Amino acid sequence: MVKDLKEISMNENEFLNKEITVQGWIRNHRKQKEFGFIDFNDGTQFNNLQIVYEKDLENFDEIQKFGIGSAIEVTGILTSSPNANQSSELKAKKVILLGSCPEDYPIQPKRHTREFLREQAYLRPRTNLFGAVFRVRSIAAMAIHEYFQSNNYVYVHTPLITTTDCEGSDQMFKITTLDLNNLPMKDKKVDMTKDLFGKQAYVTGTGQLHGEAFAMAYKKIYTFGPTFRTENSNTKTHANEFWMIEPEIAFCDLNKLMDIEEEMLKYVIKRVLDKCQNEIQFFNQFVEKGLKEKLEKVVSSKFVRISHHDVVDILKKANINWEFEPDYESDIAKEHEKYITEYFNGPVFITNWPKDIKAWYMKLNDDNKTVAAVDLEVPGAGELMGGSQREENYDKLMKRIDEMHIDKDTVQWFCNLRRYGGCYHSGFGMGFERLIMYLTGIENIRDAIPFPRTPKSCEY
Repeated sequence: MVKDLKEISMNENEFLNKEITVQGWIRNHRKQKEFGFIDFNDGTQFNNLQIVYEKDLENFDEIQKFGIGSAIEVTGILTSSPNANQSSELKAKKVILLGSCPEDYPIQPKRHTREFLREQAYLRPRTNLFGAVFRVRSIAAMAIHEYFQSNNYVYVHTPLITTTDCEGSDQMFKITTLDLNNLPMKDKKVDMTKDLFGKQAYVTGTGQLHGEAFAMAYKKIYTFGPTFRTENSNTKTHANEFWMIEPEIAFCDLNKLMDIEEEMLKYVIKRVLDKCQNEIQFFNQFVEKGLKEKLEKVVSSKFVRISHHDVVDILKKANINWEFEPDYESDIAKEHEKYITEYFNGPVFITNWPKDIKAWYMKLNDDNKTVAAVDLEVPGAGELMGGSQREENYDKLMKRIDEMHIDKDTVQWFCNLRRYGGCYHSGFGMGFERLIMYLTGIENIRDAIPFPRTPKSCEY
C-alpha cells in the first residue's frame, strides 16, 4: 500500500524496518558508480525522504538517468539513517519511473529568485519556499474554519456577482454579456437593459452586505472567499484578486468585536505554530529572522486599544521628521503604523476614526465626527484587520448614504434590515494573503497566493 511521507513521519517507529511504497517527485539526484541517493518528496510534508539505491537493482542504469522533477514510485525498507540530519531513509528494492522530466526542467536544486519563480508559478509549489508557504496557507485556512465553527458561526457563501455598490463602483470589476464591439446605446449611454441581468453588475469587492443579512437570521456568520478590486496598484501588499474572511455578529458592539478579532488571530497563529513547525523553522532561518518569536509573542500578548485621536497625539509628540505629517482628520501612513506597534511593543487596535475617511455603513459616534471603526495594526505588517460597529439606525444610515452620494436603489434591501427587526451588530474583514505574509515573513502578496492577479499580470 502506498504511504504518504506525512503518515510515515508521524508513525516512524511503526514503519521502521518494514517494506513501504511511496510515490512522489525527485528533488535532487546524486549518482555514484555503485549506488545513488535521491531526495524525494510527495508534497505531504516539508522534509524530504532520502532514497538509497544500489547497483544490485536490475534497472540500476535506468534509475541513474532519472532527472530532477521526475515522478517515481519506490518500494523499499525504511531503515535508520546514519545521517545526523535525518532519522530514517528508504533502502530501495524497486524504483519505477511514472513521469520523466527533461534536463531543461526550470526548478533545479539551487537557489532561485522569487521573481524568477513567479514566472514559473505553475511549478513553484515544488520548491522548498513555496511548498512551505502554501502548506501554511492550507493549515491557516482550516484553522479559520475551525475557530468559527467551534464558536457556532454559520458559514455563508455570499455571491461573487452583485449589483450592490459597497466599496465604490470605481473599485469593482464590471461584468457584461454585451458585445463590446457593438454596444447597444440609448440616450448616448450603453443600454444595460439589454445585458444578461438587465442592469450593471459587478464582481464583488466584499461579502459584507450580504453577510449582514444572514447575521440578522443566524446571529453569527462568516464568509471566506475570493474578492476582487480594480486598484491599479503595484505595491507589495495589493492584488486585484485575493481572499477575505468577513464575520458579522449580531448583538455585538465594538469592544466585543475586538475581543473576537484578538481571540481568532491568536487561535490561527497557535494552530500554525503547532502544525507547521518545520515550515516555521525554515521561514525563521531563511525568510525572516525572529519570525517564530514574533508569532509566539502575539499569541501571549494583550492587544492595546487606543483611539485614532490619541494615536495622532503620540505621533505628533514623537521627535521624528515624518514623510507624511500625522493629521487628526486623515488616515495614518505605513511609517505611523510601524511606529505605533513599536511604541506599544505589540499589536494595537486603533478605534474611532474620522467619519470622512471611512465607509458609509459604519456607526456614527455621538461626537458626529468619528465612526465606531477599528483597525488592527501588528508589528512588521501594519494593518491586518479592519472592522466596525455597523450603523443600525435607519434614518442615520440613509442620511450618510445621501452625504456620500451612494445609489440608494442598489442598497435599499440592505437598509431595510434596519427596519425589519434590526439590532446593533458589528463585523470585520481580514485579507487572507496579508495574514499569510505575516505568518511566513513573505514580503510580497504575489508570493502568498498561488496564481497572483495584479496590474498587467494575469498569467496562467
